[in-house]
Amino acid sequence: MSHSGAFTFMLHSHLPYARLAGRWPHGEEWIHEALLETYLPLLDVLCNLRDENVQYRLTIGFTPVLAEQLADSLVLDHFDQYLNDRIESAQRDIAYFSAPETKHDDLRFLADWTKNNYLHVQWLFRERFARDVIGAFKRLQDEGWIEITASAATHAYLPLLRRDSSVHAQIEMGIRTYQRLFGRRPTAFWLPECAYRPAYIDDTGRKRPGLEHFLAVHGIKVFFTETHTITGGTPVGVATGDIVGPYGDIKRRYVIPAGHETPERETTTFAPYYVADTTHYPYRENSGVAALGRNVRVGQQVWSAETGYPGDFDYREFYRKSGTSGIPYWRITNNKTPLEQKELYQPEWASCKVDQHAEHFAHLVGDQLRAFKKQHGDEYGIVSANYDTELFGHWWFEGVQWLGKVIRHLAQHPDIDMTTASAYITAHAPTEILNLPESSWGTGGTHFVWDNTENHWMWQPIYESETRMETLADAYLEPSADDEIVLAQAARELMLMQSSDWQFLVTTGQAREYAIQRFSQHHARFDKLAASLEARTPNVGLAQELYELDKLFSDIDFRWYRAYEVAG
Repeated sequence: MSHSGAFTFMLHSHLPYARLAGRWPHGEEWIHEALLETYLPLLDVLCNLRDENVQYRLTIGFTPVLAEQLADSLVLDHFDQYLNDRIESAQRDIAYFSAPETKHDDLRFLADWTKNNYLHVQWLFRERFARDVIGAFKRLQDEGWIEITASAATHAYLPLLRRDSSVHAQIEMGIRTYQRLFGRRPTAFWLPECAYRPAYIDDTGRKRPGLEHFLAVHGIKVFFTETHTITGGTPVGVATGDIVGPYGDIKRRYVIPAGHETPERETTTFAPYYVADTTHYPYRENSGVAALGRNVRVGQQVWSAETGYPGDFDYREFYRKSGTSGIPYWRITNNKTPLEQKELYQPEWASCKVDQHAEHFAHLVGDQLRAFKKQHGDEYGIVSANYDTELFGHWWFEGVQWLGKVIRHLAQHPDIDMTTASAYITAHAPTEILNLPESSWGTGGTHFVWDNTENHWMWQPIYESETRMETLADAYLEPSADDEIVLAQAARELMLMQSSDWQFLVTTGQAREYAIQRFSQHHARFDKLAASLEARTPNVGLAQELYELDKLFSDIDFRWYRAYEVAG
């Protein structure tokens, strides 16, 4: 084999559910900003590369709740309005910086440059992609350029859900949405927050299957993990009770004993591993599902604002925005420079840095693969570079341009095969089986971000609602048409309540009150619907009203929430 190894970008796309949830500073504008700065520019770059016949491959995922919003006509209408607002804001800045009393030639140039960027995105949206963002990504997959991964319905934090029926429903809805929007069954899956949990025995003595079980029954061949999940093979975090604070003494009785260690071996993120079937431990060892770990070296080169590319002083400053329009016209300048002292952005300087950083990254990938091959007896490995898609364009303004140039370099690199996750697993099936630890890519590699003193109170309402939904699904064996409508909407509200975004936003403080409001709102809606079903007086009017607000998961099936049993 002439190449040193393979490479794939894994771009994970997710935003909170925000349809009809208001505008700035939270709500639909999250989606509008991502469309403007990330998704449409990325589509433009990928389609341009395709049209030039640059032989690239990459992996990208859209959570079902995001994909639904990107395909929603109302959200897209609002985005069109948002684009008009942005263009008008730039036009006002052009006039403002041209007026004699406020004349500033450099700012006027940047306002005009920004307006042209907005106009280009408007053309992409209206003309090139005819308002069909999801359809455009689907076509790239159908033509073989990209692989699109599936995910859990509302980006729920699966390891902490208490009922197996909820885990099953989240994944089932995710697969169903994927099939509806992309016209095929997925073979790769993004576990929300890279959060994995092996099988364990709960405090009632019931064995709960590992997450690999739910993926295997849906035909999933590969999912993605954080680096330490591969390089360490024993349960960590909650599993060993090593959390500082009031929850530190909570331990689970794992099917794999807490002190169990995997056999000594060289585990590496350069190779995929079959995940052990922890549900039937110690039998049927191979679940048939592979795990692919994030390469930490190439990851930090982009993720890190301190040492990575996005922190370069010539790139656009994210946090300083014009008081006249909210448009950022400044560059980072220095990471210690106060916002008010930032220097004006120079597009040409930034473009030069993009060229340099793209070339550096391509060399870095090649160096990584060659070193691995040399150290492991000519073994053919893979580098998986996993990032949030919104990092490119939104947080790192030049990031999409950088991606395009990196792809061009790698596609022409004599030592590197660009591939997708499933294609690599098919061509290079794992040769080892690994017990994975409970883990995530959150702070400390544990569940802390989603269960701590700030947000722990959210879990009890979720658990109570999970149990109520399962009881209702089991009780309604022959539902009437009205029953079906209310049961379906109750299932939607539960899924929305289970979104990991609410705990995350409370922990980070980015939108704490908003997250609490949304969580409480979905809980209250679910409670009203469930109460009407329990009283055998299904509130059809309320369910229909809420569906018009949510307009989500039209093909949901409440039966997925029936008590889940593992065969064998």
